[in-house]
Amino acid sequence: MDIFSAALVPFLVLIILLYGYIKNVDIYSSFVEGAKEGLKTSLKIMPYLIAIFVSIGIFKSSKAMDMLLYVFSPIMKIVGFPEEIFPLVILRPISGSGALAVVKSIIEDYGPDSYPGRVASIMAGSSETIFYTMAVYFGSIGIKDHRHTLKAALISYISSIFASIFISNIFF
Repeated sequence: MDIFSAALVPFLVLIILLYGYIKNVDIYSSFVEGAKEGLKTSLKIMPYLIAIFVSIGIFKSSKAMDMLLYVFSPIMKIVGFPEEIFPLVILRPISGSGALAVVKSIIEDYGPDSYPGRVASIMAGSSETIFYTMAVYFGSIGIKDHRHTLKAALISYISSIFASIFISNIFF
């Protein structure tokens, strides 16, 4: 299997080169043109990415997470929502790397086979970084009106939170 994995990328490059040769395409010019387009796209989405990263930094350093946990703690106890995963619920739609750091922290603190560890793992695997993804994709093509997408994404995210808890309760 390791030999197959190591040979896959060079094989795909060879297939692309052969296809370009057969179709009589100037491969180098096409590659350079694609690189130019990629750079243009990167420059288009840069303001959106900077805004997200600055917002995440402000949120992390402001103790807002502790305040939110304090406010929502009574509700979470009534519903049966594990408090340990609350930081993951808040960060996952905003930052993939921040969410992975929270999952790592939960697993280190409680263990991978603990209830919070399992819920966090399922939640991280079944949800998306909504705001980051929308900023990148909508920003790259210039879409300004994204209200229906955001509503649908947030509804699916909330569903994934409860589904993660429900699945963890059923199987673990």
